[in-house]
Amino acid sequence: MTEPHDALRTGDALLIVDVQKDFCPGGALPVDRGDAIVPVLNEWIAAAKSAGIPIIASRDWHPREHVSFESAGGSWPAHCVQDTEGASFHPNLRLPEGTLIVTKGTRFDKDQYSAFDDTGLAKALRDRGILRLWIGGLAQDVCVRDTALDAVQEGFEVHLIPRGSQPLSLTSGKAALQEMESGGVVVESPRNP
Repeated sequence: MTEPHDALRTGDALLIVDVQKDFCPGGALPVDRGDAIVPVLNEWIAAAKSAGIPIIASRDWHPREHVSFESAGGSWPAHCVQDTEGASFHPNLRLPEGTLIVTKGTRFDKDQYSAFDDTGLAKALRDRGILRLWIGGLAQDVCVRDTALDAVQEGFEVHLIPRGSQPLSLTSGKAALQEMESGGVVVESPRNP
């Protein structure tokens, strides 16, 4: 198992995807055991902070009538609506001051699963000299998958932290892990049970 204090080096960044209240138990679009990844990610945050490694956190930040919502003909219940409690980061996630916040899902005409989709994140990382990303968050089979695959396409070396990520379902989670590996993402062990 890769431990954060052993893994991180200059040129790395930690990218935490959408660990928001609405994606955790009790939220509008909950991932089963989604909150169980928070202590794991906090270990990585502490190690990154100690090593001086940049920490990035993405968030869905949807307008009220977003195209992805079932009420607008989309696939998902309304979630992570701008300026609502559900859109806030999980209260136990220890994001330090200076965390780079990437806001996505703000467009009215399309959804943005990936933290790289029309956000300028790739340029921001290159400007900081980042070559390698460690990624965790929610949900493993949706926004984490798309973010990781886009990061590879942008030329970054990408490592998924499986214990720091949880899928909507085990079946789609396994498929997402295979898709990410096939797409060039290094899936660290252990995998989710």
